[in-house]
Amino acid sequence: MKKILVVDDEFDILTTWRLVLEMEGYEVITAFNGRVALEAANLSAPDLVITDWMMPHKDGVELIRDLAASETLSKVPVILMSAAAHAPAVDHPHTQFRRKPFSIDELLALVNHLIGPA
Repeated sequence: MKKILVVDDEFDILTTWRLVLEMEGYEVITAFNGRVALEAANLSAPDLVITDWMMPHKDGVELIRDLAASETLSKVPVILMSAAAHAPAVDHPHTQFRRKPFSIDELLALVNHLIGPA
């Protein structure tokens, strides 16, 4: 079973993405900020990370930099989401930026494109 780490400080978004992805058959791990997400990823490498950009303690861009610097996590694809108009500068070749709001159908299509079905 493919594992997805979902990171967002908004409980409703985190819960919705988790439920949708679990219904598709993925194993889902959640975190409320980038610091907790990095700890979770280091414990058990995910197949994909879906993260919000603006969060407390460690934002999505900082999380992506840490993932890119990790020998074991640098190849894990990342979906960075934000309501911001422009994508931030991110030095990680496997990052896709998507603006919120982001539909469930768009999310599932992108996940399937990046890591395939569960």
